[in-house]
Amino acid sequence: MIIPPILLKYKHILLIIFVLFNSSNIYPKNPQSSLSVENLSVNMLFNAEQVYINGYPTVTQLHETFNQKENFQFATISTKTPILGWIIKSEKNSTTQTAYRITVASTLDKLLSDNPDLWDSRTVNSSESSNISYQGLPLEPENVYFWRVKVWDNHGNESAFSKTAQFITAKTLTNYGTDRHPVQKQDEYPVEIEQFDKVNYFADFGKSAFGRIRINLFSKTGTDTIKLHLGESQINGRVNREPGGSIRYSQYTIVPKSGLNSYVITIKPDEKNTGSQAILIPEHIGEVTPFRYCEIENYKYPLQDKDIVRETAYYPFDETESYFISSNTILNQIWELSKYSIKATSFLGVYVDGDRERIPYEADVTINQLSHYSNAREYNMARYTHEYLINNPTWPTEWILQSVLIAWEDYKYTGNKHSLEQFYSDLKAKTLIELSDDSGFISTRTGKVTPEVMNSINYNGNIRDIVDWPHPGSFGMVDDKKGETDGFVFTDINTVVNAFHYRALELISKIAKTLEKDEDYNYYSQRASSLKKAFNEKLFDKIRGVYKDGLDTDHASLHANMFPLAFGMVDEKNKESVLEFIRLRGMACSVYGSQFLLDGIYDADDADYGLELLTSTGKRSWYNMIRIGSTITTEAWDDIFKPNQDWNHAWGSAPANIIPRKLMGIEPMEPGFSKIRIKPQPATLKTASIKYPTIKGDIFMEFINYPVESFELSVEIPANTTADIYLPYYSKKQKVKMNDKLVKSSHDNNFTVIESVGSGKWVFSVTR
Repeated sequence: MIIPPILLKYKHILLIIFVLFNSSNIYPKNPQSSLSVENLSVNMLFNAEQVYINGYPTVTQLHETFNQKENFQFATISTKTPILGWIIKSEKNSTTQTAYRITVASTLDKLLSDNPDLWDSRTVNSSESSNISYQGLPLEPENVYFWRVKVWDNHGNESAFSKTAQFITAKTLTNYGTDRHPVQKQDEYPVEIEQFDKVNYFADFGKSAFGRIRINLFSKTGTDTIKLHLGESQINGRVNREPGGSIRYSQYTIVPKSGLNSYVITIKPDEKNTGSQAILIPEHIGEVTPFRYCEIENYKYPLQDKDIVRETAYYPFDETESYFISSNTILNQIWELSKYSIKATSFLGVYVDGDRERIPYEADVTINQLSHYSNAREYNMARYTHEYLINNPTWPTEWILQSVLIAWEDYKYTGNKHSLEQFYSDLKAKTLIELSDDSGFISTRTGKVTPEVMNSINYNGNIRDIVDWPHPGSFGMVDDKKGETDGFVFTDINTVVNAFHYRALELISKIAKTLEKDEDYNYYSQRASSLKKAFNEKLFDKIRGVYKDGLDTDHASLHANMFPLAFGMVDEKNKESVLEFIRLRGMACSVYGSQFLLDGIYDADDADYGLELLTSTGKRSWYNMIRIGSTITTEAWDDIFKPNQDWNHAWGSAPANIIPRKLMGIEPMEPGFSKIRIKPQPATLKTASIKYPTIKGDIFMEFINYPVESFELSVEIPANTTADIYLPYYSKKQKVKMNDKLVKSSHDNNFTVIESVGSGKWVFSVTR
């Protein structure tokens, strides 16, 4: 730049102006719109300030509840040093947070005047945007606090302060706790009301849900007797009075007062699902039952759509946080069924086994957790249930072992290791390593299940192997109906149990490494390695190329092969023979077993068979659940496989996580989604798009697939993360482009890999 002579004598002033101008570009005083902070969380609870009255969301602010005498509900923060987090939004690609500043105050005025009296973190140089411990003055019980945050990024931008967030502390503050939102209500109206016989009405709410009926009824005399029928099933346009199994039906009688009045139908408690082991419905919700249909009998006055309301109960669930749509209409229906099941079965704020018992089981949590994480930015319901089961375990051997699997998935998705630290000793015990022999195999049938072992896993009873459920002959089924175990032969050394034991050892070693317990890490990783070696030497039949059910049998079942495949135990040279056997067996497992079957199939890159099973229309399929009339995933594929099954069991929701995790291929490579793997396996699926919520923000992705010809992938990666992108591999001559420019890639089996792609919007393509 040429400076006019007249300005030369002011060059020192120009220099100052130049420096100030450029420094303001690096650290702008006026925040830039390209960078913002959203979705603040406390103890991993997003929207922690939401206030409810009798379960219904209100506009009342937390700090206003002290001055009102209402039946309010809200999440309370129970820890002395809460964990804070947020999501970064940026208009630029490859955005990484470089620093943050958190301020916390006892009043809104102090916070907004930038006079935080509890904590001002000042500028902290860090890329961490979640799991940040509060480090201010001590918090008091039953107080409301206000906080906000601003961030800086690697492009030199400074955000504005976020919107102010609030949280309220619990009556008692502890060093560790898992907080939850209250269960909420939502009013839902019938999608269709049909009148028949002049005095009867049939209302269809479209989907089944846990709730109760509120209804407007008129009577001239106050002597009319009206019957209400609620049910999950219908037959010939009437509520099915005898649906069978544990499919719900109930009847209520009302004698309306004269005039027009509103009535709430109080649900009769069921002895079995409100017993000592059951999780009870919160008092502010009131007892509920699952139903889709409501039949009103002997009502001779007009009935409008808005006269019938279903007060539906569920744990807060934002259905807009995720979506999936593809070119396969069956797959789309199965996705909707499975996703909705997560919301519908959350009515207790704890994962349970459906309405029949309302008891948490580890196997239900394993599937429910992954499906919930894949559809909503909510982690505490899963963590709370997992921690409940650590102290209240159930009887199957594999269920005990699954506590370790659940703990690791929690850490993978949240990046928060506090639960691992709190329950580390329990998790070590739940590997059941005390039951192992010299080869590393564990058994519940060789006299090693001592009182000391039972005490260490917090269980007062007998544990026994399950493999799958139900077993042959259960629930009155004749023995030639093989249950859901594919004829599995139970022996002292059980292949399925020891596959789970290997997985638990592998994961407890990773947990030990995360917690910097090096001695434990070395010990458990060595035990896992030794067991894997013995497992493949003694349980794999080299002649047939399959795993046997146990040491003392030659029988080979689907289960003995799918679990080792799912847990990465199969040697590369044996994968094809194991896969061939698995394909021959079909879906010879329960809806629970299908989770591990599909995990193994997709991890072995057999996307064609994975898609075939997901979109099957046979008896053993998710489509069959839709065909028989359920709108929530069922406990079994059909009544013939479990006569007492129910129609509201989220352990049947595997597609809700298999589709995003495996078919679309979105999984955390590093805890808390600091790094993401995006590895779609579309098989013959032509198009698909997805929105996937993570603790770092939303992932958007869509593809157009012309098998063996070309593949185009569009993704939006959230700020403060990176991703490895996997595309099909065609040949050495293929062309790989990123935003329409040729890009370097590597080759990994059937995939082309582009590593460490930054945040933002990208379009990738590979052509033959």
